[in-house]
Amino acid sequence: MVSRVRVWLNRTYAENVFFMDQLRHNPHARPVDIHATHGDADSPVLAAADTADLEPEGLSPAAYVEYALDQCAKRGIDVFVPRLHQAALAAHRAEFAAVGTALLAPSAEAIEVFEDKVTAYEAVQAHGVPVPPWFRVTNADELVAAVEELEAGGHKACFKPAAGAGGVGFRVVTRAPFSLSHLSGFPSPYVQLDMVVEAVRTAEEPVDWLVMPRLEQPEVSVDCLTGPDGRVRMAVGRTKNGRRRGFSQNPSWIEPARLIAGQFGLHYLTNIQFRMYGDEPVLMDVNTRPAGGLHQLALCGINAPWAAVQLALGEDPGDVMPTRLGQDYTVVSGPRPVRPVNLPHQVAEVGVVAAGVPVVAPEPVEARALSVTPPAVCKPSADRPLAV
Repeated sequence: MVSRVRVWLNRTYAENVFFMDQLRHNPHARPVDIHATHGDADSPVLAAADTADLEPEGLSPAAYVEYALDQCAKRGIDVFVPRLHQAALAAHRAEFAAVGTALLAPSAEAIEVFEDKVTAYEAVQAHGVPVPPWFRVTNADELVAAVEELEAGGHKACFKPAAGAGGVGFRVVTRAPFSLSHLSGFPSPYVQLDMVVEAVRTAEEPVDWLVMPRLEQPEVSVDCLTGPDGRVRMAVGRTKNGRRRGFSQNPSWIEPARLIAGQFGLHYLTNIQFRMYGDEPVLMDVNTRPAGGLHQLALCGINAPWAAVQLALGEDPGDVMPTRLGQDYTVVSGPRPVRPVNLPHQVAEVGVVAAGVPVVAPEPVEARALSVTPPAVCKPSADRPLAV
C-alpha cells in the first residue's frame, strides 16, 4: 500500500490553492493530505486544505519555530513548505527532521542573502550576473541625489524597499505636479517626487529603499527546482509582456538563473526574476519560495510542486523538463470558496476516527469568494518576444 504524504503550507498566498491541487493530482496517484494555517480566516487556502488552523498572532520568529515544531509533531507532517519566518525555520532544519518533517526551503544562509536586495545584487554580481544600477537611500537628500543621477542618464527612477517581496512598496517617480489627471482612471504606481521627499523628511524613522532605473519588459520569472545536492533539476522561464504570458528556455534567462540557484544553495523551489536594462537582461529579484504563478507550468506538462515534494522525501524526480512550451496565454480571475469563520476546520471521510471520536465530513456551505488567477490561453501571436 502506498503511504499517504502529509504536507503543510503556512500563511501562503491565495494563488497557492493551485499548488495544493497539483499535489493532489500528482502523476503517481500518491495520496496527499494538506494542512494549511493562516492569519486570515478568509484565505482560500484554508478552505482548500484537508485540515486548517488559524495561526496565533504576534509570535516572535523563535516562538513561531516552537509553534511549527509542535504542529509538525502533532499532525505527522512529512513535508513543510514555509513562507512566513522562512529563514528562522530553515535554521532549525535538524530539529524538524528529528520529528520526521522535511523542510521544503533553502538553507537559512541562502535565504538571508536574498532577503536584502543590496546584499543579493552584490553577491550575484560577484559571480558575473548582470544587475541594474542601484542606490540604497535612507533619507530625502540621498533619494533626490539618486533620482537626479538616474534621470541624467535618461532613465525613469523607481524605488522599492531594500527588503520585501511581491512588489509591495514599488513606486515610479514622476516630477509632474499632482493634478486631476492623477485622479482619473485606475490608481497607478507613479508618485510625485516632491510629495515623496516631504514624506521622507517628516517621517520619524529613516527609510531603507533601493532606487534604480525602471526596467523594461519583457519580465521573465524563472522557476527553479534544485536538489539538496546543489544540482538544478528544473529551470523554466515564464515571460510577461503586458497581458500576454508565455514560456521560454532562452539561455539569456535560464543560464544566469541556473547559476544563481546552484551557486547559492537555493534548494527546492525558487523564483528568479529578470527584466531588460537597455538591450541587456538583468536580475530584478530572487524569491526563495515557490512563485504564486508556479502552477502555470502545467501548460508545459510540468507538475513542479510534486517534483519538489519528491525531492524533500528523498525521492529524486530526475531532470524536470517541459514536454512543450505551449501557447501564449493570459490570466483571469475566478471564484474560490472560503470557509466559515468557525475554524479550526478538519475534513475527514465518513467513519474515520479522529482523536478516538467518529467524524463526518461537513456539509457544503454557501461561501464567499476570493479571486485568484488561473491561466487562460491567448491566440497565438506572430511576435512572441521570446520564442525559442
